[in-house]
Amino acid sequence: MATAEKDLVLLAKQGNKSAMNTLLADNYTILKGYILKLTGDPETAADVVQEAMLRSVLNIGKFEPRAKFSTWLITIATNVYRDMLRKNKVHVQLDENMATHASDVEDEVLSKISQEEVKKTLQQLPYEKRAVFVLKHFHGYKYEEIAVILDIPIGTVRSRLHNAVKSIISQLEKRGIYYEGA
Repeated sequence: MATAEKDLVLLAKQGNKSAMNTLLADNYTILKGYILKLTGDPETAADVVQEAMLRSVLNIGKFEPRAKFSTWLITIATNVYRDMLRKNKVHVQLDENMATHASDVEDEVLSKISQEEVKKTLQQLPYEKRAVFVLKHFHGYKYEEIAVILDIPIGTVRSRLHNAVKSIISQLEKRGIYYEGA
């Protein structure tokens, strides 16, 4: 975390509203972009972002600046969205026991097809796979950071990412956009 951000966090923890507003304003774009890609729905995204920002204001005293403020905000927003899915009784079937193999397949997929097509296909994925893919490829988080944000083991991050890529390839092939030799 940069020194300026640490100073703002310290001031915000002491009740400085201007510092808190600056932290939120500085991180609004990344938070909104992440949630919009995750939900695929502007109205839902706006609700999640608003709730996450409110929770960050109410809980700034609990923030431990081991990571960037944006990482904390994304963690809060991810939990808000997860709670929303549970509340709306949206169930997603998971197979977390699948074998994991480190691979750069996802980078290859992104280099061969347009990001717009990936975004469209991404919305068809279950939340858990979509969240990992968005954090890795649209925001550049490392496996370890994603594991912390989503509160899952690194092996699960790798497995979900691998399965997300397989699903994206499969969907794109069905639509005639991607083929193995591309």
